[in-house]
Amino acid sequence: MSIRPAAAMVVALSVLSLAACASTGTPVGSPNGTTAADPTESKTLTVVTHESFDLSDEAKARFAKESGYEVSYIAPGDAGTVVNQLILTKDSPLGDVVYGIDNTFAQRAIDEGVLGKYDSAALPAAVKAEYPLGDSGVLTPVDYGQVCVNADNAWFAERQLAIPATLDDLLKPEYKGTLVVENPASSSPGLSFLFATVGAKGANGYLAYWEALKANGVKVVSGWTEAYTVEFSGSSGKGKYPLVVSYNTSPADEIGEDGQAWTSALTQTCFQQTEYAGVINGAQNEVGAQKFIEFLLSVEVQSEIPDKMWMYPVHPGADIPEAWATYAPQADKPLEIPAADMAANREAWIKAWTEKVIG
Repeated sequence: MSIRPAAAMVVALSVLSLAACASTGTPVGSPNGTTAADPTESKTLTVVTHESFDLSDEAKARFAKESGYEVSYIAPGDAGTVVNQLILTKDSPLGDVVYGIDNTFAQRAIDEGVLGKYDSAALPAAVKAEYPLGDSGVLTPVDYGQVCVNADNAWFAERQLAIPATLDDLLKPEYKGTLVVENPASSSPGLSFLFATVGAKGANGYLAYWEALKANGVKVVSGWTEAYTVEFSGSSGKGKYPLVVSYNTSPADEIGEDGQAWTSALTQTCFQQTEYAGVINGAQNEVGAQKFIEFLLSVEVQSEIPDKMWMYPVHPGADIPEAWATYAPQADKPLEIPAADMAANREAWIKAWTEKVIG
């Protein structure tokens, strides 16, 4: 996900019964489901996250105090980098618990055996089943968001030009030179948008779509920060591109003094990202890892997620900012690809895209 400034949000923090929560889940075992010994435990807990992980210092301190662990956090990079590092270090694990593996890399993490079994009871089975791999037994959904094309409302209004609605609209002559996207080889939202086009056009049609998009003047940059804050006309950078690949929640951070959002998300272009947590196979503190997953699923922490990480919490009892109902609408039917297909074809799709679009 992206790193964006968060508005203030008051969260009422209550005491968590961490040990009780952790004991309600299914214990750690090997990924193939064989019986494991009693979970390990130590005085320290190392949490591996992606670089956009952000919770309040108060929440982190509360977890450390109530669990009794000395907790450290390491962030090797984005979600893809985290999975790569877990695979490279699986004989000597980086830490005990991981947060931030998303559905674009989740199947690879499962296939490589870097995760131990733990099935949290903090979410009803029906809720977990709503998310890809939520019932895998090794990954627990924590939050989700939708990567969508965003539009600068004022730019289109000034030109009396309708805001495009679909992926096909982006190919029309009137939108030539209006879209900036992130490179899927270096950007998580860029990769999600590539998957959106595969989901819409199929593995045999997405390259033809990108060829047409290139002919219509799409600009490709390395990452979200450059695309959204520099090249996009609707945010701080005041660039020249009125369309950008970002998140469906981004407009909620672009509200003017009149109470109106400066931007809007094109919900027919969205691809859903789900972020997961899991116990790392070979963890020195499996008990602590389980407790941390329960901590992430507590209503208090889940209610922090929208404001701190700009994602939707999975817990149905979590608080959602009021503005999101108006300015962060979700696509009813986001574009999707099965996790196994993403795992099997990711590198080939990126390579083919690079050859076609970058040259």
